[in-house]
Amino acid sequence: MEFSLKTSKMQEFINITNQVREVVRKSGIKNGLAVIFIPHTTAGITINENADPDVVRDMIATLDKVYPVKGDYWHMEGNSHAHIKASLMGSSCSVIIEDGDLKLGTWQGIYFCEFDGPRTRKFYVKILNG
Repeated sequence: MEFSLKTSKMQEFINITNQVREVVRKSGIKNGLAVIFIPHTTAGITINENADPDVVRDMIATLDKVYPVKGDYWHMEGNSHAHIKASLMGSSCSVIIEDGDLKLGTWQGIYFCEFDGPRTRKFYVKILNG
């Protein structure tokens, strides 16, 4: 299933857990795997804490310290930092489906990671029976 989302900041993490859960619910699959794919080179995906928003702030701030927006980059578009961060996060993740729900930890959420926004973006969810 394809989803579209609009990011509102240059860099932000958007919790997409509920959209993925809804795909799982509608699929009727009780046990399997949810694969989430991001088809962009300046955005990624991660699973991390979704209870305290300071975790997301800290992650973005730390990524900026290590890979600053303005750096000694050669890429002429000026968004090399975004390509690096997206590669670190990865373009896909898989989550086990058990008893018709995502097998996430108590504090875990699935995040779309924008590093070159704001933009209109896509992500895909594929449910595998198993």
